[in-house]
Amino acid sequence: MTTQCSTTTTPARFLLLGDSHAGCIGRAAQAADLPFTGGPVGSGRDFLGPFFDTDTTDLTFRQAETQRLYREFLDTLDVPALAELRVPLVCTFGLSAHTVATRQNWDLYRDRHGTVPATFLRSGLFADLIRATARGALAFYDHAAALGLRVLVPLPPQRVPGMSDPDVFFAAQDILVGELIARGAELVDLRTRVTDGTGLQRPAFCQPDDTIHGNLAFGRLVVSELLDRGL
Repeated sequence: MTTQCSTTTTPARFLLLGDSHAGCIGRAAQAADLPFTGGPVGSGRDFLGPFFDTDTTDLTFRQAETQRLYREFLDTLDVPALAELRVPLVCTFGLSAHTVATRQNWDLYRDRHGTVPATFLRSGLFADLIRATARGALAFYDHAAALGLRVLVPLPPQRVPGMSDPDVFFAAQDILVGELIARGAELVDLRTRVTDGTGLQRPAFCQPDDTIHGNLAFGRLVVSELLDRGL
């Protein structure tokens, strides 16, 4: 896990917390000399099920290394608790749709052609399963909303590795996006700018020799959008 933290003495413009998809955002911000604090604090699967405990003003991550990095970031900002964060939070927790869409997890629901039916993907049962799978992330955004934080959530690269079912990926992502928006998060959605006619990420915005991550060009688009929104 590579952490990133702005080294300039200029006050940070945002706190970045996330999984590995936060990496290209941090690298792009560093390249643009945009002051920020934070970076990836775990992998996508770490932030789906329950992963933290809360009190009235702060939270404690259950993984020791994640908690160490989190406290380091707050100390850099001279903030004792999340409730006192004075800059926006940019976060990628909970949108690891390729993990949710792991093929073997959905074998039970396939028809005789080996396809997960569209009717099932539109069903209340499917939506309930996705919400249950990502309940830890949704609880995090509930907590951030209760603290009155401004939260911006960049949609991750639209890349579906071989281990994942594309139909489930897109259907699950739509549900997760709706849940985050309902919790007051601001979605940073670059799909119309970075995908092709199939809805998948164009190679120009993909990390080479990698099946899920965006590259620096993708990170730069995210940072440009953050700047447009006042960060």
